[in-house]
Amino acid sequence: MAEMAEAKLLLLIFLSFSLLVPPALSVVPEEYTVESGDCINKAKALPLKIIAIVSILVTSLIGVCSLLFTRSVPTLNPDRDLFIIIKCFAAGIIATGFKHVLPVSFDMLTLQFSPCLKENPWRKFPFTGFVAMLSAIVTLMVDSMATSMYSQKNNVGVISKIETIDGDREMGVVTAAHLHSHGHGRCRHHHGAAGKVEATSSQLLRYRVVAMVLELGIVVHSVVTGLGLGASSNVCTIRGLVAALCFHQMSEGMGLGGCILQAEYRWLKKLVMVFFFSVTTPFGITLSSTYQENSPSSLITVGLLNASSAGLLIYMALVDLLAADIMGPKLQRSTKLQIKSYAAVLLGAGGMSLMAKWA
Repeated sequence: MAEMAEAKLLLLIFLSFSLLVPPALSVVPEEYTVESGDCINKAKALPLKIIAIVSILVTSLIGVCSLLFTRSVPTLNPDRDLFIIIKCFAAGIIATGFKHVLPVSFDMLTLQFSPCLKENPWRKFPFTGFVAMLSAIVTLMVDSMATSMYSQKNNVGVISKIETIDGDREMGVVTAAHLHSHGHGRCRHHHGAAGKVEATSSQLLRYRVVAMVLELGIVVHSVVTGLGLGASSNVCTIRGLVAALCFHQMSEGMGLGGCILQAEYRWLKKLVMVFFFSVTTPFGITLSSTYQENSPSSLITVGLLNASSAGLLIYMALVDLLAADIMGPKLQRSTKLQIKSYAAVLLGAGGMSLMAKWA
């Protein structure tokens, strides 16, 4: 039931974008100017966008699925060093927040397109920084409250255990009375086992909250990214942009795939999360017919969405993807593994930063 509720939540978010975003982007003001130049060719841009939809969809699937099917590969199991290093590399999505999303939001709301916006309030208050800050704080609140709610739901009045169902670990419950019914001698054994199980269950709950919140942030960001690509008719920049977005989606997918694997969902839930991650950028491209880059409503809507997704992605990359592993006991016991992990983070963030030249 809990998994069905989470799947419905993702579906609701996806439908909200499809119903609410297009009307907000479709208002074209009188001062709207169509981009012009030798590179602007809508007829030539259309096949490039179709190629973009297919290639981004495929690379997204490769990225997010690359770690989901690694249980049969011993060196890529979640408890191995290589898995942590790959996850740290994928945490380079922090560069997405700082180098891609945040600067675009600043441009939309203050600098590059400011003539399209009213003097008051857009030039008198730094909305981008404020919304990004607020988004990070709200993400922390959601992260904390969701973890608390999940923990209370599964641990109050009961002792959790882990059951294996079709190869996936799912949380079940055993009442304390049931444990005591086995006698005093076995009670001590059950209490010792229960302590270990509760710790494992608590960590599993944490992984599930992280996977859900990260999925939400990436979905918002991916739809906006798709809108920007789909609205462009500049054939000179689309080619480089498609290549950059493919690398970007693969890197994000590896990070999300690692989180989904650690959350140990059933296959149905995994497929739902993979589906939403993979289709949101292509979905944004198809929505672009209602998107006018220089209309005030489009600039405000996309600018604020970019700012909110920047705050969310920065928080998730630093707190849930990096700090959770780097400050964990496994890395703290090994300086060598820490150095490898830091190198992977710098490599991933550097690659994503380089992509800012085209994306």
